[in-house]
Amino acid sequence: MGLLIGTGNTKPAFAYDYYYGIEWDKTVSNPIPTRIGKNELHQSLPVQSLMRRCILKDDGAVNYYLHANDSSKRDNGAAANLTGADGQFMVELPDAYMRFEMDGNKCRALMSDRPLPGFIKWRKDYVSADEACVQRSTNKLCAVVNTDADYRGGNNNASYDATDHTLLGRPATSISLTNFRAYARARGSVSWNCNLYQIHRKLWWFFAIEYCNFNSQAAFNAALTADGMRQGGLGAGVTTLDGGKWNTWCGYNPFIPCGHTLSLGNHTGVVDYALPAGYGATLTVAVPSYRGVTNPFGHIWKWTDGCLCNIQSDAAGGLSEFFVCDNPAEFASTIGSGYQLRGNLPRQEGYVKALILGEHGEIMPLAVGGGTTSYFCDYYYTNIPTSGEATRGVLFGGRAYPGARAGFVYADTSAAPSYTGASVGSRLCFYPIDPAA
Repeated sequence: MGLLIGTGNTKPAFAYDYYYGIEWDKTVSNPIPTRIGKNELHQSLPVQSLMRRCILKDDGAVNYYLHANDSSKRDNGAAANLTGADGQFMVELPDAYMRFEMDGNKCRALMSDRPLPGFIKWRKDYVSADEACVQRSTNKLCAVVNTDADYRGGNNNASYDATDHTLLGRPATSISLTNFRAYARARGSVSWNCNLYQIHRKLWWFFAIEYCNFNSQAAFNAALTADGMRQGGLGAGVTTLDGGKWNTWCGYNPFIPCGHTLSLGNHTGVVDYALPAGYGATLTVAVPSYRGVTNPFGHIWKWTDGCLCNIQSDAAGGLSEFFVCDNPAEFASTIGSGYQLRGNLPRQEGYVKALILGEHGEIMPLAVGGGTTSYFCDYYYTNIPTSGEATRGVLFGGRAYPGARAGFVYADTSAAPSYTGASVGSRLCFYPIDPAA
């Protein structure tokens, strides 16, 4: 495994000065790991603090950044245009240098804002601030705050427009992974994608290291610890609806309007949303935003590209294999030569007990057997074909009624890339192709 930075007497002083991270024992159920590395970096968070909302043009250039405390404004205080006329409403994720270690039962996730020995670079990229919309006249995937009928969300049901379950201004659903990919590419290049595994994985580790917590649904706490560090989680999120009422009210379509967390700017927090009378009960949900990324879990499932699973029947080999493709130009709905095997998944569903991890920090499960407040606190769902083998995509995050099953690493591997559902959407991502690759 090479040098274990941060253990024993072998750590070089210069490296210790520039990394921060977490360590955990995979046999211990406590979802709170231990902070390691430079304490001052856990306070200043030099990587996470660079996340910021912006308006991104189709060529990948930032048109302008948004105000740190109010995303309805530009960073200079002038009014921002989030309708799509100026570009897409995105969150910039900075370069990060990451290292993942496994030493017996000890696991570590380390990060830095500069290159260090043994660290891998995760390049700057962009993810939509809200769940993605579709411009219906062009079939382009969008990140906008726009109530025009051309951006109608959900399943594009116009008969809902004048009701309290309108789809105007809501994210789009009832679209397959294959089509989400095509609609993103309609923006003009393979750098445009729907929700990306690489970006979802990046967000998870940014959160887990910042909050030192594997329970993303832990209660939100804006206060810092006595040491000046983050604590808690993002709250339950939009996961506490009654499924029957949701279905009767609007057929499992999305209901949280895009732009609901504009008042948080680049900050982490929650903004309440009261369900209207048509839902059939009094309920208020707290819509979470992690440093500008609204609903990183819950509300609707997120179809996620850049990863696929090969699920074999018991007779066909009895393996559930997880593959990752790092080159968007090679993304497909079947497992081709651009996909690398990163590990084997559990054959049973259950709460995640251990992650595959590896050198890339994979966030898919290695083992189940955890619980709602133990180990990684999120659920894993799968099913095994009765014969042969099946290519499955990955849905992340959960939807509006799984409750405690939801979270950053809640993954469902039961659906083919062609699957559509009223509660299945995605995000818009810009993942620049590295010219040196």
